[in-house]
Amino acid sequence: MHNIKEIQATDIWNKEKAGNLKDFILSHSVKQSKEQLLRNELLSIQYQIEDYIENDSHGKILRVLDFVKMYLKTLNVTQKKLADLFEMKDSNLHKYLVGERKLNAGLVLKLSSFSHTNPEYWLRVEVKNELIEIIREKENIKKYQKYDYRNLLAAAEE
Repeated sequence: MHNIKEIQATDIWNKEKAGNLKDFILSHSVKQSKEQLLRNELLSIQYQIEDYIENDSHGKILRVLDFVKMYLKTLNVTQKKLADLFEMKDSNLHKYLVGERKLNAGLVLKLSSFSHTNPEYWLRVEVKNELIEIIREKENIKKYQKYDYRNLLAAAEE
């Protein structure tokens, strides 16, 4: 009989290997140009948006403003300058970004062009947040249960 040893996760991934990977990443990151570093930062924000949209947890709500602030910080640009670029008043832009006003197609396309992201991402962030707010209110869940297809089928059987 062969003495077969089960492979454990720690055999593949452990602190030493994680440290080696971190050292490798750091040694290569210092060789990157400012443009490459900026592109990496922008991609990181895009991945955070994608992760937020795809994540099913109803934890902390991240508004469109939160993601826009990440871009502004990375690019060292003020919200006022962004509003100027978008040919809007800063106060008007702010109302869209915090969710006081619903995003419209024009603003979504501007955000998309500015951030080099899919326009759908911005709308999906807004819709996800609306749904989270509804789900958090327990009465709403009960209110919408009456729309379950099983109620329709049960009524048809009667």
